[in-house]
Amino acid sequence: MKEYKMIHVEGRDIKISNPDKVLFPKAPLTKWDYVLACTQLAPYLISYTHNRALTTIRFPDGTKGKSFYQKNAPQHRPEWIQTKLEGSIEYLLLNDLPTLIWLANLACLEFHVSFNLISKIEYPTELVFDLDPSVEDFSRVVEVALITRQVLLQIGLDGIVKTSGASGLQIYVPIVPKYTYEQTRKVSHFIAKYLVEQHPSLITIERKVKYRGKQVYFDYLQHWYHKTLIAPYSPRAVAEAAVSTPLNWEELPSIHSPRVMNLFTIIPRLEKKGDLFQKFMKKEKYQLDNILHFIESHPH
Repeated sequence: MKEYKMIHVEGRDIKISNPDKVLFPKAPLTKWDYVLACTQLAPYLISYTHNRALTTIRFPDGTKGKSFYQKNAPQHRPEWIQTKLEGSIEYLLLNDLPTLIWLANLACLEFHVSFNLISKIEYPTELVFDLDPSVEDFSRVVEVALITRQVLLQIGLDGIVKTSGASGLQIYVPIVPKYTYEQTRKVSHFIAKYLVEQHPSLITIERKVKYRGKQVYFDYLQHWYHKTLIAPYSPRAVAEAAVSTPLNWEELPSIHSPRVMNLFTIIPRLEKKGDLFQKFMKKEKYQLDNILHFIESHPH
């Protein structure tokens, strides 16, 4: 096993230790394979993680080994790594390719970021709904996502769906970043409650897994101050080396697993379809004033 390799990116020399260590045994992918994959993913991943507080999950011995969350920036880090102090936590900022490669060398296999930019910590840039299955039948999650989109369209909104890369789907609705988390929570809860009322046998907002049955969990609570969600185009620490991948709504019914896109297939897909996420998120940012006014004038 080689002890290290050096990689030179954007004027930075980064040492990759144990490049032959297998991080994804089933795939299989070594750390060096992973670093190379990250260099290709970087433009797409960083377009969303830029200037957002990062929480990463590290797997020093690969997906089959122990892992731990890293919120605070490591003390021993290059001076060029950007950080942002929020309260007692000095968050890493995944703002450029050298940082991504440095994190990849630390066996950071997942990148979770805040819903807001560091410049406006009280104002999220989108509404986000996280749909998690309670059973292995992924078609139920697909059905809930399609129903959710119909409700969004009925109230003058639209969103883009992406695989979580693990078990479910997530829907992002771009909004003008002038609404507080308290305001977006009102809208999210209103939508969630309506969906449960209309489809009680399919959708639940019950937090305890043991009470969900076969229903899909519609998680609107994760969207909050200092909480995070897996970033678009982030790898996931699963056997398939999956990637959280934005989709066209038209292709969603044909997706049978959230792990179908992976580090082997994502770049050819991006070369063919482009960055679906940024294309949608830059198209229109929705106002929530009318919806908030309706909710506040109909408290029950």
